[in-house]
Amino acid sequence: MTERVVRRSVGILGSSVLALGIAADWPGMAAQGPSTPSASSALDILQVRPDLYMIAGAGGNVAVQTGPDGAVVVDAGSADRADDVVAAIRKITRTPIRYVINTGAEPDHVGGNVKVSQAGQTIFPPPPGAIGVSRAAPIYAHEGVLFRMSAPTGQVSPYPADAWPVAFDDRKYIYVNREGIEMLHQPHAHADGDSFVVFRRSDVVCAGDILDTTAFPKIDVQRGGSIQGEIDALNRLMRLAIPSVPFVDQDWGTLVIPGHGRVTDQIDLTEYRDMVTIIRDRVQAMLTAKMTLTQVQAANPTQGFTTRYGSVSSSAASTFVESIYTSLSSQAKKE
Repeated sequence: MTERVVRRSVGILGSSVLALGIAADWPGMAAQGPSTPSASSALDILQVRPDLYMIAGAGGNVAVQTGPDGAVVVDAGSADRADDVVAAIRKITRTPIRYVINTGAEPDHVGGNVKVSQAGQTIFPPPPGAIGVSRAAPIYAHEGVLFRMSAPTGQVSPYPADAWPVAFDDRKYIYVNREGIEMLHQPHAHADGDSFVVFRRSDVVCAGDILDTTAFPKIDVQRGGSIQGEIDALNRLMRLAIPSVPFVDQDWGTLVIPGHGRVTDQIDLTEYRDMVTIIRDRVQAMLTAKMTLTQVQAANPTQGFTTRYGSVSSSAASTFVESIYTSLSSQAKKE
């Protein structure tokens, strides 16, 4: 078996639809030929809910909702793992991919857009003989993602047009597999195009790179990210996530799929939000005291959190502090 499969033990016994080693007869699949990952390229499949899965190991985490209408895929992983992602989805469900949703514009989330989209089929295919109309599963993302993936007329785009999403502004929703799915834009957080994807019936939220349980947040100030937007997004995520109160001894409550790392809940999310806020406040106090970036870095404002979210030998903490300092400085100038 080339795929490592992990299933949650609560509430999903008997619900698995994993058909390991069976090639699904999807429209659009035959043209791509067999796509069986080798043992060295195997991805992890975690069954989060009876009809919702997470694929890990393809760059950013990939979520897959399944049902009679087809599959909805949140993020597509990196370009070099796209074939493995398609193969993993084929092991989860025989139904065609109907939608691909991007939570952000990072290469490890959108790199596989073309292959994952073209492995599926739109719900309303064009009539036979139609020219210039795609039969692939449509891709959705905030307009900030489209802006980053495309380019002005006359310039070279970093991604082919087939990888570009259909853009929305603040909120978009679809109703697929008897479930309402919301795409909610989070302005100026990790970057300017971040979105949460909320699966209402499954009670699962895909947070994208706003949440990374393995590291400090990566705030791209140059692409519209900000520390305050990051904290605002984490606070909104906490409001979306409901803990298993009053039955705190049961393994229920809203689950959050981060951009990277393990599935989490509101309790873990609270710790992450508090960590970000504490470090922001430390840097703000130093900035108020007229300390330079070099002085702030030397004061080590991430102390107490570095082992968990960074590494003493890496630049993760330093990069995070610099992004906070730059973001706060920019905001101070505007005020």
